[in-house]
Amino acid sequence: MTVTTRGALPGDVHDVVVVGAGVVGTAIARELARYALRTALVDASDDVGNGTSKANTAILHTGFDAVPGSLEARLVREGQHRLSAYAAESGIPVEPVGALLVAWDEEQLAALPRLAEKAVRNGCHDTRLLDAAATYRSEPRLGPGALGALEVPGESIICPWTTTLAYATQAVHAGVGLHLNCRVRSVTDGSCHELSTERGPLRTRYLVNAAGLHADELDRRLGHDDFTVTPRRGQLIVYDKLARPLVRHILLPVPTALGKGVLVAPTVYGNVLLGPTAEDLDDKRATGSTAQGLDLLRAKGRRILPDLVDEEVTAVYAGLRAATEHEDYRIHSRPGQRYVTVGGIRSTGLTASMAIAAHVVGLLRDAGLDLGPVRPLDPVRMPNIGEASLRPYQRADLIAADPEYGTVVCHCERVTRGEIRDALAATVPPASLDGLRRRTRARGGRCQGFSCGAAVRALFDAHRTPDATGGAAR
Repeated sequence: MTVTTRGALPGDVHDVVVVGAGVVGTAIARELARYALRTALVDASDDVGNGTSKANTAILHTGFDAVPGSLEARLVREGQHRLSAYAAESGIPVEPVGALLVAWDEEQLAALPRLAEKAVRNGCHDTRLLDAAATYRSEPRLGPGALGALEVPGESIICPWTTTLAYATQAVHAGVGLHLNCRVRSVTDGSCHELSTERGPLRTRYLVNAAGLHADELDRRLGHDDFTVTPRRGQLIVYDKLARPLVRHILLPVPTALGKGVLVAPTVYGNVLLGPTAEDLDDKRATGSTAQGLDLLRAKGRRILPDLVDEEVTAVYAGLRAATEHEDYRIHSRPGQRYVTVGGIRSTGLTASMAIAAHVVGLLRDAGLDLGPVRPLDPVRMPNIGEASLRPYQRADLIAADPEYGTVVCHCERVTRGEIRDALAATVPPASLDGLRRRTRARGGRCQGFSCGAAVRALFDAHRTPDATGGAAR
C-alpha cells in the first residue's frame, strides 16, 4: 500500500495515471484496481476529496430531471444503482428520505407534469404529483403559498466524505499508488506521457484527466479546447441538529438554467442544509462565504421553511462546481494520445461516480489498454459517521472490547478516542484537522471545536507518523 505526501515518486512507467483525487478520480482509480495494472492517482491537495467533492449538497440523485438521452442521464441512473449497492456493502451512510419538488407559483406548478414526464423518460417511474393539501400533509412546516409538488421517492442523502474515502481505500489496498501534494505543472505527449509535478516526474502510458475545476487547463496542455470550466460557487448554511424535525424530505425548487436552485435538505449527520447559491466566478479558489450570499439563502429559506431560519447555525461553507458552457458531461477519449478527459462533472458527479469510472475504463480499453482479467477487490467496511444507525459510543459490544470507544472527546458530535485513533491509523489517514473532521465529525458540531479542539489536536499530533511531517511514504 502506498500513500505518499512528500516522498520521491516511483521512476517506473505506469500503465495509467489518474489526475485528480476527488470522488470521480478515486472511483476511476478503484475501478482500475480491479485489474493487474500499474496505476497511480495524483492530486495537488494533501487529502482525497479535498476540492469540490467535500463541499456539495450530498444528495444521491435518481437523475429524474437530467436531459433525457444525455451521457449524464445514463451515468447518473446507472451510478445511483451502483452506489446504492456499494454503500450498503461498505457502510457508507445513506438515508432514503425522498424529495419534494415544490411549486410556489402558477408557472412552476404548470412545469411539474412536464418534469414528471421527463422523469419517466429518465427511467424514474415512481414520481407522483401532489396538490397543495397533500404537499402540506407531507411537509407540515412548509411556508405559506405552496401550490403543489412533485414527489420523487427515490432521492436519498449520502455521506460524500466517506464515499470518496472508501474508493481511495480500496484502490490503495489493491496496489494503486496515491500521491498527494503532487500538483501537475506540465505534461508532455510522446511514446509515454511525462507529468512534471512538484515532487518530480511521473511517466505513464495512459493518462486520465479527472482534475475537476482544472480539467480544462490540463486538456489544453494536451492540445484540446473542448470546454472551459467556470467555477460556480455554491454557498450553504448548516443548521443545528435541533432543526432536523422540521423537515422530512429533500425540498427542491423547480430547476433553472443555473441548476437545481436553493434547497432545504437533511443530512446523514443529523443537521439541515440550506443552499446552495449559484454564482459564476473567475477565481477557482474563491471558496469563501459572503454576507450577500448568506442573506440570499436566509431569504429563500424563510419562504421554504420559515421556522428553519430561527434555528442555530452550526456552520457555513462554500464549494465550487465545475460548470462549463455545455449541458452534458465532457468525457472524451483521444485514442491516438492514450488520453481520456473527464470534465464538466457537476453536482451529479457523486451519484454518477461509479458509472463514470466503468465508462472511463471502457474507453481506455477501447483505446488499446490491455486490462487483462478482472480480479476481486478486498471488501472495505467504513466507520459509520451517520446518525441513522448506531454510532460507536452507543455500542456496548465495542466499548466492552475497547473502552476507547466509550471515551467521548467531541461531545457535540459524540466522537470517541477510538474513532479518532482508527482514522489516524487508517489506510488513507488525514493530513489535517479538517481531514480528521471529515472522517470522524470531530470539531464539526455546534461549538466548532471550541470545547474539544485542544484535545483533538493533541490526539492528532500524538498519532502523526514521521511521514506526515518528514516526507517518507506511510
